[in-house]
Amino acid sequence: MSNAEPAHVRAFRESPHASIGLDFIDGRVTVAQPAFSPDGAHVAYVVATASVGENKPTVRVWLDDQPVTAGPVDTNPTWSPDGRHLAFTSRRGEGPGEATLHVLPVGVPGEVRTVATMPDGIDSPQWSPDGRWLAFTSRTRDARYEAPDDSWRSPRKVERFFSRLNGENWVFDRPSHVHVVAADGTVPVRNLTPGAHEHGGVAWTADSSAVVTTASRHDTWDTDLATDLYLVPLEVDAEPRCLTGHDLNCAYPVVSPDGTRVAFVGIHDLRSLAANARIGVIPLDADGASVDDVTWASLDLDRTFGVLTGQGPVWLDDDHLVAVAEDRGEQHAYLLTADGSQSPRALTSGAKVVAQFDVTGGLGAGGHPARLATVETTIERPAELHLDGERVTAGADAMAARAFSCEKFAAPTTDGSGEIDAWIMRPADFDPEQTYPVLLNVHGGPFTQYGEFFFDEAQMQAAAGFVVVFGNPRGSSGRDTEWGQAILGPKHPVTPGTGWGSVDVEDVLAILDTALDRYPFCDRDRVGMLGGSYGGFMATTLAGRHGDRFRAFCSERAVNNLPALEHNSDIATVFVVEHGLSHLEDPEEYSARSPMRWVNDIDKPMLLIHSEEDWRTPINQAEELWIALKLLGKEVDFYRFPGENHELSRSGSAIHRVQRAEIILDWFAEKLAAETPADDGAAAGPA
Repeated sequence: MSNAEPAHVRAFRESPHASIGLDFIDGRVTVAQPAFSPDGAHVAYVVATASVGENKPTVRVWLDDQPVTAGPVDTNPTWSPDGRHLAFTSRRGEGPGEATLHVLPVGVPGEVRTVATMPDGIDSPQWSPDGRWLAFTSRTRDARYEAPDDSWRSPRKVERFFSRLNGENWVFDRPSHVHVVAADGTVPVRNLTPGAHEHGGVAWTADSSAVVTTASRHDTWDTDLATDLYLVPLEVDAEPRCLTGHDLNCAYPVVSPDGTRVAFVGIHDLRSLAANARIGVIPLDADGASVDDVTWASLDLDRTFGVLTGQGPVWLDDDHLVAVAEDRGEQHAYLLTADGSQSPRALTSGAKVVAQFDVTGGLGAGGHPARLATVETTIERPAELHLDGERVTAGADAMAARAFSCEKFAAPTTDGSGEIDAWIMRPADFDPEQTYPVLLNVHGGPFTQYGEFFFDEAQMQAAAGFVVVFGNPRGSSGRDTEWGQAILGPKHPVTPGTGWGSVDVEDVLAILDTALDRYPFCDRDRVGMLGGSYGGFMATTLAGRHGDRFRAFCSERAVNNLPALEHNSDIATVFVVEHGLSHLEDPEEYSARSPMRWVNDIDKPMLLIHSEEDWRTPINQAEELWIALKLLGKEVDFYRFPGENHELSRSGSAIHRVQRAEIILDWFAEKLAAETPADDGAAAGPA
């Protein structure tokens, strides 16, 4: 940071841990979106570099070993069928949300041309097989957005659930539609799916006559939670045809090379949020195919293919697919047969997460793809590009040089039903003869996982002198269906579990107890706990029910009052699928599991962090807890981040992420400081 930085930014530089946030956030380089040229000779990908000085990242498209776009935000590289051009999207426009679609010549004469400019973003561009068209999704704004400001705009009439989404704000009056434009820019953009319904993803048919997309266009979509596959012809005024039967949740469609089938990531049971997503295949000429009509190519592997890194299946040839699935903290690429006749076979292995990939060239020697590009991350290294198993980028070298390694361990469940995957990270300047304060992290979700990927939260905590412990209690993903559904509500009509705050709490405490017993450098008298979202639910719950086990808690973007969440969240009405009955049918069940129930019993310091534009767990969840703790005379600190949403810790502004890290590290350093005799002066730091 320069000496001329604003005072409101400079204030946090006085933090004892100021350099740690900068070290692990400023300048971090990550790789994403690999895309092979049709002949497999070249690979395009996206490189993002974070900057605290600019307070935003620089994102550029690279080709092989050099950047080919200037930024500031260029993404979504996609190749023309002949490999002579590369399309990409850019956020260079001056208007709010304005985005452009460009075509870059590769190995042939010519200049970059702009083929589309959209007022509200461009996503998922795909080139038609005949090379004539580019299809993409973009939001279509209601006329009210043309007004100068809100004082001129007409009121919104809200008629559906999910009308406002975290990170997007209002979406019902600016739905995402499928658009098409001539690849040479000679024909203007045309909206293929006008109307009130949201659409996501684009996959061309083999004859370039239509695209397949996902949408929820039936009358009950916002209560049954189904998302279907639709075939959308290019003909003007042609009606989309629904391929599925409103009993699936479909994402990431892709058409087979011979044009006869569609593969997708699908949740086959809409009654459970903790269902392991599968890779499904249906005929392209399907009409209302139900869940029983789908060929499930991944059925023999009871792991979720619905990964958070946003990667769907890719056809390797007409008979094989490649997709990624979570597995006990790891995430790997698997080869699947489209007819499901063979069990999925892992193409990658080891302690890592394969976040994204691309394949080309069909099935090569040894039953592996002829060419495989993967974006891989480990505990010690942010995402980098690998080609056929060999790392070819080095942007994360500086980060890897200062990163800490982890040891994986297994904690037994208290009921003897199995073992819990967990990890421990030793602190900076580790001395095995010393003891250190411990920070126990619990992830959100709950249906997600910690694991073998670069987790900057843990890295910063270790750099600040804490032992870091984290794991995947029951309710997490990455395991079999039974594990993920273990904490569904006890009154769930299909797969009843023990509910939030039950065996998950037992598992989290088992992780902590195992770490304290197995690793003598952990100071059991100086343990703090922190978590966000569902992890925040766990933090507040543990503070009220098991406060004697900890010295301090950080509850971030938390779920504290379940009935209120069902009234205020952007995904309100979804939680019935988790808890079994709605908050109206069984209000006591929701109240009984709300951490606010135990607020009178909280007797340890609490740090509350929340974003003011968080629509997933709105800020009233933190406000209610803060007001209660203040009225009860409890020790509580509350930080509100302006202009941020539920994703603050992952994709918030660089300055806010650094400031948030400093708040957490400084606060726990104070609360977990080693006790010293009164005549020794001030308390010691974390070590």
